[in-house]
Amino acid sequence: MTQQIARTEKQLGAILRRARKKAGLTQSDLGKNIRLRQGTVSRLEGGAPAMQLHTVMEALAALDLELVVRPRSKASAADIEDIF
Repeated sequence: MTQQIARTEKQLGAILRRARKKAGLTQSDLGKNIRLRQGTVSRLEGGAPAMQLHTVMEALAALDLELVVRPRSKASAADIEDIF
């Protein structure tokens, strides 16, 4: 998977959804891997605000992804939205 930028919960959710589908997992499958209900996975992928950081990190790990923190690029949020 190529590097992707997420500046909003919705963008991060879309990245997680694509990774889950690429891995051939259903929301229920992913939830079972990290002991979450399917509904919680759905909310995470939908960009629900106020998700527990632990939940996000567990989902990333289950999808063999990691969070990288770096200086923010100068692209606008609209430019990044166009990627999705």
